Amino acid sequence: MHTPSTIAELRASGYVDRTVKEELRANLLERLGRGEELFPSIVGFEGSVLPALERGILAGHDLILLGERGQAKTRLIRRIVDLLDEEVPAIAGCEVNDHPFRPICARCRHLVADEGDAVPVHWVHREHRYAEKLATPDTSVADLIGDVDPIRVAEGRYLADELTIHYGMIPRTNRGIVAINELPDLPERIQVALFNILEERDVQIRGYRIRLPLDLLLVATANPDDYTHRGRIVSPLKDRFGTQVRTHYPETLGDEIRIMDQETRPSAGEIPLRVPAYMKEILAALTAELRRSPHVNHRSGVSVRYSIGNLEVLQAAAVRRAARVGEPEAVPRVCDLPAVLESSLGRVEFDTIEEGREEEILQRALKTAELEVFRRRLSGFDFGPLLSRFSREGSAVETSDLTPASELLARVGDLPGLAKLLERLGVEEESPGVAASAIEFALEGLHLSRRLNKQTTGRLGSSRYHGAE
Repeated sequence: MHTPSTIAELRASGYVDRTVKEELRANLLERLGRGEELFPSIVGFEGSVLPALERGILAGHDLILLGERGQAKTRLIRRIVDLLDEEVPAIAGCEVNDHPFRPICARCRHLVADEGDAVPVHWVHREHRYAEKLATPDTSVADLIGDVDPIRVAEGRYLADELTIHYGMIPRTNRGIVAINELPDLPERIQVALFNILEERDVQIRGYRIRLPLDLLLVATANPDDYTHRGRIVSPLKDRFGTQVRTHYPETLGDEIRIMDQETRPSAGEIPLRVPAYMKEILAALTAELRRSPHVNHRSGVSVRYSIGNLEVLQAAAVRRAARVGEPEAVPRVCDLPAVLESSLGRVEFDTIEEGREEEILQRALKTAELEVFRRRLSGFDFGPLLSRFSREGSAVETSDLTPASELLARVGDLPGLAKLLERLGVEEESPGVAASAIEFALEGLHLSRRLNKQTTGRLGSSRYHGAE
């Protein structure tokens, strides 16, 4: 199909003239009608966040997303871009993507007045109709809206000439989506500059008063504490956002694990890696426990990135052991979890507590998570054969983060019921690495259930499981 290259050809093609918000609304309704999944990479928001977002788009509102760190606010905004048309026409060479039928800048108005429908157009892909700005205290009005360009003045134009203006990010994203992350961090005088952009569409630059009827969707993100308590977003600006969308952390361990699997970088290398499901469940339960903890700063929150980073460290610990001891397969074990805590200690913000207790709080949360998964997975399981291994005086099993799987299995010996244990833990294919991981998880669970004793040497040293005395 011939792509129109002039305004005349565009008119003749019957191009449907829609604003950005009309375009988003129409495309959203079309996808809803077809039953399509709108945001396939967004997990856990299906019954809460996404309906609110869809209502805001259908209402034609500018949006503000409120949520703690690591709640996929930016990713959600970027996925709204998929609802734009794949390409839209604009006057060729225009700084602000002027609509061929409705030019708004001085350059394009003069061009259309002189050349009429012969003015050339070019097509802008939706990826180029999105701009994102992280709000920082040094952000200026020139960055967002524009300023006088001294080079254009030096070329001989008068200061009163609108063509001396160098437009900022927002006008240059005309007919697109503008996202401002962490809006409360913008100085109040910069927030005031957004008033007319959102409502009256008047832009004032260095004394100019220019009527720029910008066509855009403005989406902002903020921490709810900043937004609702500290008042760091000025009230008139809050009033101009038609819809508020509240995000949240994953509400189930399943959602947390799906995000971990989706976002964790694959382990590159020659050593095959298998992560048992129960090990992922421990990491997800650890994050959930910290989010509930009274010792953790809930205004800061515990990001999903914490779970993702922990899974990557867990995998790395297993790969390190496999490389060091020459194992053909890397399988994470309970002995790798202390390394996870050590690497992630600085990522959790604690409320004021006695200095030095942070590690103790994390260790307690990890034990709670391990016990929770153990009870859910292995409640009612017959551990008689395994416990009988420790019934003899002096019997014990030692393990560490560098103990090969084959050596751990040899220390435990033949274990009746191992196949049933693996089945309860959701293991489909047995291997020495997986069997060692399962047995170590069972030993740790029995210790936390006070059916076995455990002695640990060093921060990441060896652990010795032995019978209750």
